[in-house]
Amino acid sequence: MYILSDCQKKDFKSIWYAFWSYICILKLTCSKEMRKQVDFLVIGSGIAGLFYATKVSKYGRVAIICKNKIDDTSTVKAQGGIASVMNSYDSFEKHIEDTMIAGCGINNRKIVEIVVREAPERIRDLVEIGTNFDTDSTGQYDMNREGGHSEKRILHFKDKTGAEIQRALVEDVRNNPNIDIYEDHFAIELITQHHLGVEVTRATPDIKCYGAYVYDVNKKKVFNVFAKKTLIATGGCGNAYMSTTNPVHITGDGIAMVYRAKGVVENMEFVQFHPTTLYNPSERPAFLITEAMRGAGAILRNRKGEDFCVKYDKRGSLAPRDVVTRAIDSEMKLSGDEHVFLDARHIDKDVLMTHFPTIYAKCLEIGINIKNDLIPVVPAAHYMCGGIKTDEYARTSIQNLYAVGEAACTGLHGANRLASNSLLEAVVFAHRAFEDSKDAVMADEETLNRIPLWNEEGTITNDELILVSHSLKELQQIMSNYVGIVRTDLRLKRAFDRLEILYRETEDLFKTSKVTVSLCELRNLINIGYLIIRQAMARRESIGLHFNSDLIKK
Repeated sequence: MYILSDCQKKDFKSIWYAFWSYICILKLTCSKEMRKQVDFLVIGSGIAGLFYATKVSKYGRVAIICKNKIDDTSTVKAQGGIASVMNSYDSFEKHIEDTMIAGCGINNRKIVEIVVREAPERIRDLVEIGTNFDTDSTGQYDMNREGGHSEKRILHFKDKTGAEIQRALVEDVRNNPNIDIYEDHFAIELITQHHLGVEVTRATPDIKCYGAYVYDVNKKKVFNVFAKKTLIATGGCGNAYMSTTNPVHITGDGIAMVYRAKGVVENMEFVQFHPTTLYNPSERPAFLITEAMRGAGAILRNRKGEDFCVKYDKRGSLAPRDVVTRAIDSEMKLSGDEHVFLDARHIDKDVLMTHFPTIYAKCLEIGINIKNDLIPVVPAAHYMCGGIKTDEYARTSIQNLYAVGEAACTGLHGANRLASNSLLEAVVFAHRAFEDSKDAVMADEETLNRIPLWNEEGTITNDELILVSHSLKELQQIMSNYVGIVRTDLRLKRAFDRLEILYRETEDLFKTSKVTVSLCELRNLINIGYLIIRQAMARRESIGLHFNSDLIKK
């Protein structure tokens, strides 16, 4: 037997101590790497998230979590413009009334007044950041009119207003030394006292948000991000449906996270379908044909060439979106056609080329010259009017958590969104959230240290991707066929029953699988589908975007 000398024993103990110390330091370092701390956490990189980030960066360090790239957002897809009273012929009162009428009167009037009255100042903020809006020959803003508006009050930049706003904001945040941008990162769950072992229910009055668990897509690691204030700006949930104008990664993530954290979510039954997207079945997302084209004089026609919208509403093609969408849906069902047409042939050719160059180029790609040809169009899921319930400062029911943009339900839209009010809503409430964030305080270090890291113990890499993709298609078919433009009680019940099975299967898969974005997105969309269906079943009136033909009969 080999026996160590006393000297060798001391050397061995020293080596062992050094090795153990190294392991401890390594563990501590790894632990610290898996925990990040900022002053403000922004989840989402569209107009709402970036506008807030630029403002709060004056008061601390900001982290922006981008699911894909920073400019891959729904904001970029917004063609029409941003609504604001900017001329003497218009008035705040007119804009307020137009918004209330479009929302079927169930809007929060106080919120409508706040948004409309603060609009001009927020427009000036955007211009100061570097956003360009079209002007006329006199140097004044070239204002458009869209469906539901009584006056021309839509500021625009050709037919790519959202892309121009996004460009200016991205440039601003990239040059800001106080802002860190995390592209290809995905927020999985909000961190609350639930993660400290405290029971949290929807009746808990003081739920607190400490940040979020964030997944680094490239490194395949989940880390904790702690913040004084967290802002949800993740957009809508159009991909719950088969056809949508939303980018493919817009999957209701923020709304689903807040719901799972026991926050209040409301008005999810009000899903707005845009009346006019380019009929091109092989393309996803659906290409939007802006409402501004109808504002410029384009008319919806059926295959017989009839201006059919006037049969449903005296405002014709310029009626609010819910009315026009149902008119198109009705015409398609009566004729059996898969689309109707938008006729822009009578509009001045220079106006078409100057104001709608993107649409002209896109249609030309598939052999349609909008100067001479009718444009085939069909409705597609577009905008969520409900979402995370917020107050006049974008505060949610969870402390230290804000929601802004399409993910939020501020009360502005009511049962239907008035065209081009959405970009406006985003900047107004991003600014108000900023005003409320100035005196933010971080949770104590002891509390943050007790919050565990993401635990993947016992999970495996899921190779059965077919389970995720097939379930997603099934969900989208359920929502499109049973919870679409026109609903019935029977369809809603059938959708709920089908979704219950998908929910159980997906939760079982999530608990046993390592994190993947596709599985998380499916899980979030199932939560979204559940909320839309349950809140649609609970609303016993057919109003606005929730058109239940059974309730009309009664």
